[in-house]
Amino acid sequence: MPVANKANGLPLSRFTVLDLTRVRAGPTAVRQLADWGANVIKIETPPSLADAEGIGGARAGSDFQNLHRNKRSLTLNLKSPEGKEIFFKLVRQADVVVENYRPDVKLRLGIAYEDLRQVNPRVILGSISGFGQEGPYRGRPGFDQIAQGMGGLMSITGLAGQGPVRAGIPIADLSAGHFCAQGILIALLEREVSGEGQWVHTSLLEAQIAMLDFQGARWLMDGEVAPQAGNDHPTTIPTGVFPTQDGAINIALGGALMWKRFCEVMGADRLYQNPDFATGPLRSKNRQAVNAGIALITRTETSAHWIKVLNEAGCPCGPIYTIDQVFQDPQVEATQMAVPIARPGKSTQHVVGQAIKLSRTPLTMRSATPELGEHTADILRELGYDGTAVERLRAGQVV
Repeated sequence: MPVANKANGLPLSRFTVLDLTRVRAGPTAVRQLADWGANVIKIETPPSLADAEGIGGARAGSDFQNLHRNKRSLTLNLKSPEGKEIFFKLVRQADVVVENYRPDVKLRLGIAYEDLRQVNPRVILGSISGFGQEGPYRGRPGFDQIAQGMGGLMSITGLAGQGPVRAGIPIADLSAGHFCAQGILIALLEREVSGEGQWVHTSLLEAQIAMLDFQGARWLMDGEVAPQAGNDHPTTIPTGVFPTQDGAINIALGGALMWKRFCEVMGADRLYQNPDFATGPLRSKNRQAVNAGIALITRTETSAHWIKVLNEAGCPCGPIYTIDQVFQDPQVEATQMAVPIARPGKSTQHVVGQAIKLSRTPLTMRSATPELGEHTADILRELGYDGTAVERLRAGQVV
């Protein structure tokens, strides 16, 4: 792309990404690339053709603003011949295209991987769907909660016997986005050897199953179907939520040494000497009695008291925060997970930061989420269109 990238010096500043994504999973993938410096062009429907309510929530809303920072916005009608021509001009100079349409949509639009590679053999297409690019469900619309249910997560989330419970975040959307971004980075590394692009694809369902991790492995290797376990860890006992004088805390203990240390610092000789709690398997079998014995002790002091005492003893323990309390914690402040970002003519806002930190090329928030089509004229000029041509394209509802 013949434009000076404001992200020069960041790890991905040499790459241009065309962002066709909407809602959450796709934008999450592209955000990973944009934050680390990629020249991201967000391609959106022209305002004259857009749905009045939009897709992905209100543009000024916190969710949309958090997802689409560090991008430029180009409006483009991909259903028009001239719009398609402009798109393929961009593809010729791009490194990555990302989309999260249903699998058949890119075929109808003529922008599937085979179409892109005919124009640019080095281009990488990243695709996220609900259920995969092949198989009997490929054409179904995808949604995070559907994937949570089909991927098994809702069967193991919540209190024992409670019935299916969704996770409190869109974990299938978010993990699919992160897996897609990881796949794109792998493909970019491979391209340095082969010189060729390729198609990277994942789905909400595949991502959710991958996130089962050890719970999936318990079935595949051991034949165990994990039940709901509430706040108790499925295999490491005692790990759970325990009441205090003024609330509740998390305690997580694993192994004989930590159990001994915990009982010593808590003054819980009766628990340690109880033969029913002598080994990990026995503590797991008798978890309700173990938890009840611990709760009798934790109720005698405040949360702050136990968090200090247990952590000083090397026993993992922590508070249970509401979201506002999360961002007020001094450790969270030290990790800079709330990042300020300037908005021209508006007040500075904070977005959620990246969990990855690089020592030499740290993350910078270069620009807030753009207005719809904010950079259309600039991007078209970079492709060689003059002011008259841009206005003609606007009048024709191409951009």
